[in-house]
Amino acid sequence: MPAKKRYALRTTHNRRSGATVNDALFLHRTIRTGNEAYNEAARFWTKIFGINFALGVVTGIPMEFQVGTNWAQFSRLTGGVIGQPLAMEGTFSFFLESAFLGLFLYGEKRLGKWGHWWAGFLVLLGSWLSGFFIIVTDAWMQHPVAYTRLPNGGFSVSSFWGLLTNPWALIQYAHNMSGAVVTGAFVMAGVGAFYLLQQKFVEHARIFLGVGIVAGIAASLWQVFPSGDLHGKYMARNQPVTAAAMEGLFKSQTGAPIVILGQPDEEHQRIDNPIIVNKVLSFLVYGTTTAEVQGLNEFPKDQWPTNIPLLYFSYHVMVGLGTIFVAVMALAAFLLWRRKLFASPWMLWIILLCVPFPYIANTAGWLTAEVGRQPWLVYGLLRTNQGYSTNVIAGNSMFTLLGYMGLYLVLGILFLFLIQREIGQGPALAAPVDVRSGAPITTT
Repeated sequence: MPAKKRYALRTTHNRRSGATVNDALFLHRTIRTGNEAYNEAARFWTKIFGINFALGVVTGIPMEFQVGTNWAQFSRLTGGVIGQPLAMEGTFSFFLESAFLGLFLYGEKRLGKWGHWWAGFLVLLGSWLSGFFIIVTDAWMQHPVAYTRLPNGGFSVSSFWGLLTNPWALIQYAHNMSGAVVTGAFVMAGVGAFYLLQQKFVEHARIFLGVGIVAGIAASLWQVFPSGDLHGKYMARNQPVTAAAMEGLFKSQTGAPIVILGQPDEEHQRIDNPIIVNKVLSFLVYGTTTAEVQGLNEFPKDQWPTNIPLLYFSYHVMVGLGTIFVAVMALAAFLLWRRKLFASPWMLWIILLCVPFPYIANTAGWLTAEVGRQPWLVYGLLRTNQGYSTNVIAGNSMFTLLGYMGLYLVLGILFLFLIQREIGQGPALAAPVDVRSGAPITTT
């Protein structure tokens, strides 16, 4: 998993794409209602976004070197294709995001309400464009389209529009970005629940919970249907061996069941202790309970994913948590509608305790995608063992890997400290700062 290490980390552990949506909503509500609490909420979450953005930059730069040093053959052969969307991500998305982030953070008084809102919208646009170009890159590795094979074995783009409109990219983008919104929604609702349980910043807490739950239930449902459903169907048709491994389907079956729980036994090619629902897998993939679903036995073993248990469990963790998210957000939305949520500590505790799990679900989703693509770097065209740097020995790779892990550990601790500090201070203290003097601006 070469280049995607960087993108998976950024997409999974930076909730900024979800946060920018909520920031734009807060600013719009401020303009429409004149309620300063929404403006304070926007300032608070903008600071949280800024911390996430900084961490994304600092962790992303070293990963560029990891790709260049450890995966030289991959870079040489595929650079003519993946270099183009990645260049657009850096040139357009990153600079758009970074240029207007400063105005968004510090230019409120200078820009006015609508100017500040537009700065926030452009940060949102840059963040979501960044996600799109990253997904385009990964989608080409999963489902290569619009390319020409060169005499030296490399690849070049035959249609840039075809590359951008890769069906896999469009489906994966919808699924991935709704996952970002789910993450942002749970974090926002969790912070609101924390404040309400502590009886601090009560007005802001109610806003956080309301916005987080509405965004969360919409995005959670979208994750399951249609985006998750479309993604699963498309994978079953274009990567049937991966789909079979995800479901633990070792033998082709007519009216194939779906496995809710169980342990894959690759040696004996079976699922141990299965809990199944008959014929559901055939229905989900082909829309009929009598369809045959291909099993792993239909494919040569050298095309099987290299770590079937990891793929199987990652997929089931993702799906299981996604189902739980729908249930939690639906219950929270019902209580919010009945005006009972703010007086239900048990529900607030559930929301608060759920905060880490969208990160786990997103990580499991990326593991499903990248482990499922193995043994290919570019599916069906370039194997993983053809892409690494031949002049880098294993010991050197391990040494640098441990160094990067140490760096990320330190950055992770710093990130948690900064986030904890901002949450401890609360939204009411997140006042704007004068651009010239750096002094806090007091509002009357």
